[in-house]
Amino acid sequence: MGPGKRGLITAAVAVACAATVLAVPGPAFADPGPTPAPTAAVTPDRDLEAVRETLDRLYREAAAATDRYNAAEERAEEQSAQVVELAEKIVEGREKLDDLERRAAAAARSQYRTGGLPDEAKLLLSDDPAGFLDGAGRVLQGQRAAKGLIGETRRAQESLEGYAADASARWKELEANREAKAAAQRRIEKRVAAAEKLEAELAREEKERLARLEREAAERAQSAWLDSGVLDDADGATTEQAEQAVEYATAQIGKPYVWGAEGPKSFDCSGLTSRAWAAAGHGIPRTSQEQWRRLRHVATEDIRPGDLVVYFEDASHVGMYVGDGKVVHAPRPGRSVTITGAGTMPILGVVRPEA
Repeated sequence: MGPGKRGLITAAVAVACAATVLAVPGPAFADPGPTPAPTAAVTPDRDLEAVRETLDRLYREAAAATDRYNAAEERAEEQSAQVVELAEKIVEGREKLDDLERRAAAAARSQYRTGGLPDEAKLLLSDDPAGFLDGAGRVLQGQRAAKGLIGETRRAQESLEGYAADASARWKELEANREAKAAAQRRIEKRVAAAEKLEAELAREEKERLARLEREAAERAQSAWLDSGVLDDADGATTEQAEQAVEYATAQIGKPYVWGAEGPKSFDCSGLTSRAWAAAGHGIPRTSQEQWRRLRHVATEDIRPGDLVVYFEDASHVGMYVGDGKVVHAPRPGRSVTITGAGTMPILGVVRPEA
């Protein structure tokens, strides 16, 4: 994901009133002492819960935009390579066409020099009919070659035009993906900025209580997931390649989340999982949505270390299962790669990179 945010919390405002005291005859009263200092308004937990939900929504929207950004970036890289390949074909095609045109021009000049009388007249006037017939055979071969040359030239021209049209189409797609990437980046930055602004407006005590609410919500979700018995039959068996992927992913614990990053110094969620499996010698799609779409789905009760747990209905987050009901993942901006309960977020499903 990356820079971007949103949100805000309404702070309670204390109003101080000043009273004017008029002196009137009567008994004297004891001095009430100094006026107590005003106390800071404290946001109740129910309002902080609303803040927590708002932050969660903002960061989820940023995560979805990050997936779109990563997909557009990956597609743009593919299209750039296609444009370069087509450009090379256009150059080669132009050179081939130029060569064919030179050969065709040479053939035309040769035919012009030997042209003139019809073949019947040349045979009657020839002093060597046999030699003429032999030469006529070569001329016939030359004519056939010329026709072949013309056909080859036409095909080369058609190929060249096709390459140019394909290159133009790829270029338009490339520009569209660049625009999509820029739009996703703006959305990420806006959501993350709003979330950071919302968090910055909290007092230190409120931040601490907000963190407590987040932990409690995660613990409740994890407990409910485990209590469902989903892991009762999981045997934890895995493969050497999956172990390598887990080893790489867990070695990144503590590194910061940065949207669009895929290591080695920082990661976003799918950057971590894709790089971990690449380190194990098995390439997988770059984005969490493509990982969900293209990798083999397995039942949650069959989960094993190295599998990927995909979260939320839009597949906007992913973590790697490490066993014991936990995943290693890159959570969101402002956080670092960490291990948490696999059931702390709504699970969409589980996929296995290995065939």
